[in-house]
Amino acid sequence: MNRQIKFRGYVKDISEFGDDVVPHKGHFVFGNLIHVKAFSYIVGEMVEANDEYATLEYWKPVDNENIDEFTGLKDRNGKEIYEGDILAWHSNIYRKQDWVGLVTYRGAGFAVQESGKARSTSGWLECASREGSNIVEIIGNVHENPELLEADK
Repeated sequence: MNRQIKFRGYVKDISEFGDDVVPHKGHFVFGNLIHVKAFSYIVGEMVEANDEYATLEYWKPVDNENIDEFTGLKDRNGKEIYEGDILAWHSNIYRKQDWVGLVTYRGAGFAVQESGKARSTSGWLECASREGSNIVEIIGNVHENPELLEADK
């Protein structure tokens, strides 16, 4: 699998975006991740650099607990799956929701943690979201919809 490494950061107060040139979708800003001491930033591509400085397209500070990595996978609707997304698993064409789980990073890959149960293997998520057999759908994320995980218990 050829996976592009990218991140999203959740910004609680969207008024912080103001008239910034920071591209965002709702509360999320997308891009690369930079950690500088105790601070983290989601940043755009490098525009210019030399021995003395580097200029980035944009940068936005984010809290460490609000950073999610892209899994490299997409759900049945073509939406990119990130760590922190809440997935519904559908076992049939009638879109019956069998269970809900949270995408987490697990050692060497991403897994799905079903409420109160063991995590899937990292290979399961990759298999479940393959084109042609895609049985998972993003129904929310842990930042904006934590109640979805509680409802499944």
